[in-house]
Amino acid sequence: MEPECFEKYKEEDTLDIESFQGDKTKVIQPTSLRDPDLEKLKETLVDWINSTLKTEHIVVKNLQEDLFDGLVLHHLLSRLAGVHLSVEEIALSKKAQIRKLEIIMEELDKRLGLQDSSRIKWNIKLIHNKDLLATIHLLVAMVKCFQPDLDLPANVKVKVVVVEVNKGGIKSDEQIEVLTEESNTGSESLSNTEREDPIEQLLKLEDHKVNTVKKAILHFVNKNMSTLGLQVDDMDKQFADGVILLLLIGQLEGFFVPLGDFYLTPVNPSEMLQNVTLALDLLNDIGMQLSSVDPQDIVSQDITATFKILYTLFRKHKGI
Repeated sequence: MEPECFEKYKEEDTLDIESFQGDKTKVIQPTSLRDPDLEKLKETLVDWINSTLKTEHIVVKNLQEDLFDGLVLHHLLSRLAGVHLSVEEIALSKKAQIRKLEIIMEELDKRLGLQDSSRIKWNIKLIHNKDLLATIHLLVAMVKCFQPDLDLPANVKVKVVVVEVNKGGIKSDEQIEVLTEESNTGSESLSNTEREDPIEQLLKLEDHKVNTVKKAILHFVNKNMSTLGLQVDDMDKQFADGVILLLLIGQLEGFFVPLGDFYLTPVNPSEMLQNVTLALDLLNDIGMQLSSVDPQDIVSQDITATFKILYTLFRKHKGI
């Protein structure tokens, strides 16, 4: 006679299998987990998240372990789409995490244009269960939507085992899962220069050409700041404390930035950094994402970063 505990185990096991009938589960094969292309894709996605959320001091090290509770996804949605959801910042219990994910995923799927559930390769359960395949599919979709110029590794594929539970037992099948598409021939033939940021390309031109663009942007800035009695003479330095940048954004976008919200006469780098961070947040809120620009770069008088902001404003408002 088999021990009573073993009988109980077999009974519970049978019930558990029945409860999962009809479910399909995809699992990446161990050999594919070590694929260099997959590792490169994971590394690129981690770097992208950390770069996007750098100003919020959020650091991701592992896609499976760091995204399941909704915290990172919530902040990504806020930074990339300017969406601020009414959810708790840190959800500790499983119930709270799933509820938070429900709100975030509903908004994300809407933003990604994926209301058709048959096209969605992730869901709340998979993300919360730290499913690597679903997490990567979601992040790749977010990159394509919010930052399509990001150079993801092309043609990344993995071998997966599809496990299905039905009345006849458990059935498995091997498939190839595509994580990123093949690059177009034209895209692959682009030189590094052609794929480079247009501002970075500009700054590599001859000095007289760079100065011509600088003068055009400077004229645009001063034209819009003249009503405030302000004049910009040194584009490289005068935006470093964030004051003129905030006032310029307010002038161009037609709103007043309360003086109590920023330091009108910042006296140290910390106050300057807060001003610039607020300016970038305002740009993000009006849909002008500049995730490649770090506030510290502006404070440090990085001309490329400063140029990116001013050129973006110039391009939007040059007809004013």
